[in-house]
Amino acid sequence: MKFKEKLLEAAQTNKSWLCVGLDPDLNKLPGPVEKSVEGIEIFLKNIIDTTKDLVCAYKPNSAFYEQFGAEGITLLKEVITYIPDNIPVILDAKRGDIGNTSRMYAITAFESLGADAITVHPYMGIDSVGPFIDYEDKGVFILCLTSNPSSGDFQKQVLDSANIFYKLVAQTSLEWNKNDNIGLVVGATKPGELKDIRKLIGQDIPLLIPGIGAQGGDLQESLKSGANANGQLAIINASRSVLYASVEQDYPDKSRDEAFNLVSAMRSILNLK
Repeated sequence: MKFKEKLLEAAQTNKSWLCVGLDPDLNKLPGPVEKSVEGIEIFLKNIIDTTKDLVCAYKPNSAFYEQFGAEGITLLKEVITYIPDNIPVILDAKRGDIGNTSRMYAITAFESLGADAITVHPYMGIDSVGPFIDYEDKGVFILCLTSNPSSGDFQKQVLDSANIFYKLVAQTSLEWNKNDNIGLVVGATKPGELKDIRKLIGQDIPLLIPGIGAQGGDLQESLKSGANANGQLAIINASRSVLYASVEQDYPDKSRDEAFNLVSAMRSILNLK
């Protein structure tokens, strides 16, 4: 099954466009959780168990695992394997290098770790993105307009009277989308630009939208701006607000409550029944 098909099926089954980021931070773990790789594994598995019927995807950020060295990579593999087969996994790794190096990154993400999709940056052009796109059944989310405060240093640079850098990225991504497996990353903190990007790329490309919750993005504006005409393909990512909803023993239930509240709001906004 291709990534987009798996994504749409998960979203339809769970009536949700919520993606939960699985980014373990020792400093934020609930008090009862052991501050170790083993404790993190139990913590994340509990989060998955209590939210797996509320999400369209999970998104582990590789940096939060790589910090622990070899143990962290083993943990990342274990977490990806633990996620139910019907829920797609987006590996947030922001890869991109010369062609042969990107090919190795793609092998790692898709074959060794078993991710269904990955985030990449387009700065080095098709040479760096192509090895990921060549995996026809996998998703490739290209950084387009991110939610961090300094994103405008490059992404909002005006190229000429008719174009801005992030729009060029979106347009070029359309040209690269030979296998219908490309998506774009567009931050929730940029709702006006998000709406413009959806209009520019059409109805069939998924958007991964981080920035809801801790970063201050608005859920309703993001969904209305990022969803296609059918109310689909706007993947709303929430990480810290769900993972660290409680510092007590009740953290699995509180994380579920936070996820459920987000999904309930989504269902109302998008009229999902």
